[in-house]
Amino acid sequence: MVDAEKAGKEGDYAYEASPTLQEGEAKFHQLGWKRMTICLIVEAIALGSLSIPSAFAKLGMVAGVIMTVGLGLVAIYTSYVIGQVKLLHPHILHYSDAVKLIWGRFGYELAGAMFTIFLILLVGSHTLTGTIAFINIVDDYKTCAIVWGVISAIVMLILSVPPSFAEFAFLGYIDFVSIVGAILITIIATGVQASNAPGGLAAVPWSAWPPEGVTFHEAFLACTNIIFAYSFAICQFTFMAEMHTPKDYVKSIWALGLIEIFIYTMTGALIYAFVGVDVKSPALLSAGTLVSRIAFGVALPVIFISGSINSTVVCRYVMDRAFPTSPIRFINSAKGWGVWLFMLTVVTIIAWIVAGAIPFFNALLGLISALFISGFTFYFPALFWFQLVKEGKWYQGWKNITLSIVNALVFVIGLTVLACGTYASVQDIINQYNVGDVRAAFTCSAVAYT
Repeated sequence: MVDAEKAGKEGDYAYEASPTLQEGEAKFHQLGWKRMTICLIVEAIALGSLSIPSAFAKLGMVAGVIMTVGLGLVAIYTSYVIGQVKLLHPHILHYSDAVKLIWGRFGYELAGAMFTIFLILLVGSHTLTGTIAFINIVDDYKTCAIVWGVISAIVMLILSVPPSFAEFAFLGYIDFVSIVGAILITIIATGVQASNAPGGLAAVPWSAWPPEGVTFHEAFLACTNIIFAYSFAICQFTFMAEMHTPKDYVKSIWALGLIEIFIYTMTGALIYAFVGVDVKSPALLSAGTLVSRIAFGVALPVIFISGSINSTVVCRYVMDRAFPTSPIRFINSAKGWGVWLFMLTVVTIIAWIVAGAIPFFNALLGLISALFISGFTFYFPALFWFQLVKEGKWYQGWKNITLSIVNALVFVIGLTVLACGTYASVQDIINQYNVGDVRAAFTCSAVAYT
């Protein structure tokens, strides 16, 4: 009799739990290719796109255009490889799961740590950018900068609450309009300034070739700015895990890639041609005081929305690792929501502390980008192709030979970015200390952020 009652309870539990699991799975499989494109745009295209004109100023117009278009095409290809890996191994939820297939447990933990650290630092970067934006918009240097930092962190915490990317995608439309608006305002304003200046556009000091005196580390830092702008591959596995038709990912990466190449090339080339070698980073600071304040205001949504999606991605990763078989990870109960909000709060606080405590945070982000994006965007996808995607020997057939050469080149690009990018970033940090261009930790001085 006891056994019968026990069986009945267990049966009732299974009956009640099953819909919960099914509803949870359904909730996280509503992403179509259009909304995935929007999520990728949120992840990839942020205010950093306005740092590309300064990269053109170091590289020259010709090399700037070649690097922007070339690296964009490479990023599209490596994302295509990542998608192929996901289709071949549907159980993959995050980047670390894919690395585990080629490097075992060590690769799983290493990629997981890289994934988490980089995304948290990105949240910190957007918190810092939000602080700078508020200081410029309000134009009040008496208010403690920490106040603006806390406000920025709270805004991003609120925006990161939707746990499903299908739910988050609606913010992406606002994000896209915001960054396009900020870019157009900057391009128009700098174009008008250049036209009205003595000598007009012909007098703008821009060059087709790298200017004299540019050092190797300055030139490579300019390249890393462009590389960083194409770093959407890090979140692709996570986004694809929510797609209801994963094979449609090809449409997403082509749409995103072509949009990025167009926006980045036009932004870099036009603003550099309008401002010249003295263009600031971000370029909207070159648009004049009033217009810069307006552009920062228009850019606020992209600053916070693009920052908040990183919180969502990293917390989804933690949830999937901490509760792999529990309904909690579907965030469709009071307990699930409690855990989710707690983790978002912890990530936001850590990001805010790190961004405020490290006086050379942006240079540190550049260093981490060189260390991590070199893998996520370049050498990991190349290794994936050789070890997980390639069919037959590398020398069997023209297709395998061609793709082997392509992926070998991508692998070399990754190692070059890793080595040279690390050197350039370390040298940049040293130079900042030498010239005293480093603010104090948790400083209240708003001037230090401008």
